[in-house]
Amino acid sequence: MSIPIRLKHLLDVGGAVYEHRVHPIVFTAAETAQSMHIPDSEMAKTVIVNADGLLRMAVIPANRMVDLRHMKFITRSENIRIANEREFRNEFPGCEVGAMPPFGTIFGLPVYCDVQLEHNEFIEFNAGTHHDTFRMAFRDFRRLENPTMTDLVDHSNRAA
Repeated sequence: MSIPIRLKHLLDVGGAVYEHRVHPIVFTAAETAQSMHIPDSEMAKTVIVNADGLLRMAVIPANRMVDLRHMKFITRSENIRIANEREFRNEFPGCEVGAMPPFGTIFGLPVYCDVQLEHNEFIEFNAGTHHDTFRMAFRDFRRLENPTMTDLVDHSNRAA
């Protein structure tokens, strides 16, 4: 599978400067950060959440977990949980399951981004496969995606 055309088009038309990088196949954001020799805090992990039956995208640092109680509050949901792969596998055409880029708008999903990521000059994220990433300035990600910026991570001592 290759990089989704919609993603490349969004970045190119939007004037984003990005670097395409290839790494050995890995399946978690933390493993990707390790294989790319970047801090976990720069690796943006995409987590799909089911909020009252609607899919939402949470973008958080690779070494963190989504705080579902807080996400329930900010989405004004009654029921919230991490979505299972069956629920979203067909929502991201051109992407391998688990390697979705953090640009939900190209897939019709609202995006919530953790404020910790805006402390980075650059972020790196999966580009639709388990071996491709894009690296770009966080400000370009924010300008192109316009996510809801909020505190999304679990602040307990548990790491992802």
